[in-house]
Amino acid sequence: MNEEKLKIKEDAQQWEGGVAKNITFIVTKDCQLACKYCYLVGKNEEERMSWEVAKQAIDYIFDHENDFPERSVVFDFIGGEPFLEIDLIERICDYIKTELFRRQHHWFDSYRFSFSTNGINYDTQKVQRFIEKNASHLSIGITIDGTQRKHDLNRIWKGDGPERGSYNDVVRNIPLWLSQFPGGGTKVTISSADIPYIRESVLHLYSLGIHEVNINVVFEDVWQEGDDRRFEEQLMLLADDIIDGDYYKDYSCSFFSERIGKPLDPVKENNNWCGAGRMLSIDAAGNFYPCTRFAAYSLREKRPIIIGNVRDGINKNRLRPFLTLDRTTQSPQECVDCEVASGCAWCQGENYDAAETPTVYQRSTAICLMHKARVRANNYYWNRLFRKLEKDGSREEFEQNKRNVKPEIC
Repeated sequence: MNEEKLKIKEDAQQWEGGVAKNITFIVTKDCQLACKYCYLVGKNEEERMSWEVAKQAIDYIFDHENDFPERSVVFDFIGGEPFLEIDLIERICDYIKTELFRRQHHWFDSYRFSFSTNGINYDTQKVQRFIEKNASHLSIGITIDGTQRKHDLNRIWKGDGPERGSYNDVVRNIPLWLSQFPGGGTKVTISSADIPYIRESVLHLYSLGIHEVNINVVFEDVWQEGDDRRFEEQLMLLADDIIDGDYYKDYSCSFFSERIGKPLDPVKENNNWCGAGRMLSIDAAGNFYPCTRFAAYSLREKRPIIIGNVRDGINKNRLRPFLTLDRTTQSPQECVDCEVASGCAWCQGENYDAAETPTVYQRSTAICLMHKARVRANNYYWNRLFRKLEKDGSREEFEQNKRNVKPEIC
């Protein structure tokens, strides 16, 4: 891995490694697309954040500096599609920078603006002006699902007419994005229907110049009988391609990790999977949430969990249950005792939405079989890779390169 890519990876991990506060502005609930697997079931064109609400949220956060002691902060902008509100976003970011300087805030020069975008209007003049203006404090990921066949299966334009995929509208902006963020990674989502296209899609993303492919299955209970077997087959084929093609030297796929598929120490590793409750999300009405997944437009069955608002602040009693969450307080015993528990993820919002009662203490296990299939394929990948490295006499060099890069963040 060259020095430039190593530096980019280290910078990203410093910001994503749990040392930064994550504050999310839901600037719009609108999007150009109607992705079939999207967990945002309540997207609409009406709920858009106003400047007045955004300013109140920023003022509250900065006025209560002692309640946000983290040394760094990530201001995350989401939708829908966040860049539909680029004018508002630019005004928010300008105000944040001004106030950080004026207040001599401890986040001054220790902040980042983060975006995950569908990439459709990435090349517009306003978005490009914003990128140029904030480049030194900016992270942007473009979501592209892989080949056109896989991408267009789920990521379709909204509307009442015939289904129209968005692949061509996104892929045209990938070269520009990579020229500005050469270490940029994409996020790929797997649902039941597109399992057959995993292998070809990861390799296609590599061919586009994307070196980091973050990929996961949806957490919702959508899986059909036999999906785990088909999933494992695709991952094993992908493992062969990555190893035989030497992609492992300069590319990554998050499905393969040395740290998954092991038993967990219930004391030392009894942490919650995500940062729900330690994050803060703000919607267009000025409500505060412990995570975006607890807002109304993210929930199928349950009522939203609001922990405050821009006028009254954070209600710490409503926040308290989230701060007590760990693995054992929400997992069934079979998950705690599972021999391949490490790396088995969950979404706190999906736990709540799928629970039998309105509780955050019941873990959804819809991806259990998919995780076990991933573990089996992961074991195949590392056993085969290490055999190749031993045969080539390059395992020591491979291990040294790993030690020079900070561990990836799950």
